[in-house]
Amino acid sequence: MTVDEPDPPGDGTPAAPRQGGTEDDPSALRIEELILGAPRQYTPFQAARAAGVSMDLASRFWRAMGFADVGQARALTEGDVLALRRLSGLVEAGLLSEPMAIQVARSAGQTSARLADWQVDSFLESLTDPPEPGMTRNEVTYPLVQLLLPELEEFLVYVWRRQLAAATGRVVQTDEETVDRRQAIGFADLVGFTRLTRRLEDEELGELVEAFETTAADLVAAHGGRLIKALGDEVLYVAEEAGTAAEIGLRLIETLGNDATMPELRVGIAFGTMTTRMGDVFGNTVNLASRLTSIAPKDTVLVDDAFRAELTAAGDAPESEKESADLTGFRFALQPLYRRPVRGLGVVEPWLLGRRG
Repeated sequence: MTVDEPDPPGDGTPAAPRQGGTEDDPSALRIEELILGAPRQYTPFQAARAAGVSMDLASRFWRAMGFADVGQARALTEGDVLALRRLSGLVEAGLLSEPMAIQVARSAGQTSARLADWQVDSFLESLTDPPEPGMTRNEVTYPLVQLLLPELEEFLVYVWRRQLAAATGRVVQTDEETVDRRQAIGFADLVGFTRLTRRLEDEELGELVEAFETTAADLVAAHGGRLIKALGDEVLYVAEEAGTAAEIGLRLIETLGNDATMPELRVGIAFGTMTTRMGDVFGNTVNLASRLTSIAPKDTVLVDDAFRAELTAAGDAPESEKESADLTGFRFALQPLYRRPVRGLGVVEPWLLGRRG
């Protein structure tokens, strides 16, 4: 329904999706309406009233989702009202606390914003180049979006359900807390990336980063780890078991080492407690893995003593290369390096990880 009362003046107008420049562009508005499934109908105040929530709560939800202020413009649709009503309903039912609902909105907004940007910049833009002289991009975009939207939506829901099932399975199968639990954390870092940024053209640099991230993501997934994030020249992954993290680290070195277009790589892995928040990981174990990466020689994997202990306890590596009479059956080799002070973490005993045989 539309609330026709005037909006209240002054501050407190909640944040809402900003439609950059589309107010004066009928074709852009037409595409927006196609994607959203409804026309603009509500001001922020009216949407909050229609959803039965306070303007303050609506503002916090919208801003958490990453949407900017639109003042008193009619920029919201029935879908925006329904989303507000659903999220506030979960709070009213006691299924989510208000802070948790805000966190749900923020995590969904941040993840989907990045996905939408990629789809427009790298995917849709290339598909909407006018095929014939005289055609505009808008003439191509509308029918293309009309065809792609339902298929991409279904695929996105499928992937989300798959990922949710995998994440839920990890929680159910362990007695540990979902946060602050012990895992292996690995960093992989391209050597000399800053120099490359000065030497390569932007397009070449983009292709290199995309190839690195794609290779790393595929290897991490294929061998049972989880990619936490990719930061251009660096990727961060976690694994429940030390052996899984070790296999991924060595595979990264071996695979990229055979690619002449790639610079050298170094990997650091640590094992211990880390805190998980909104899909990211934090804590001293994460910091230690990062420090190990920074001191690792080119094309090598360095691990900490706790990681070494996990490998040996699982029977993946011998307690001592020199004292073990029979080294058959071990997957990995460990070579101790000099203990050294690491900024902010005290003295660290790094181990060089390799394969046996």
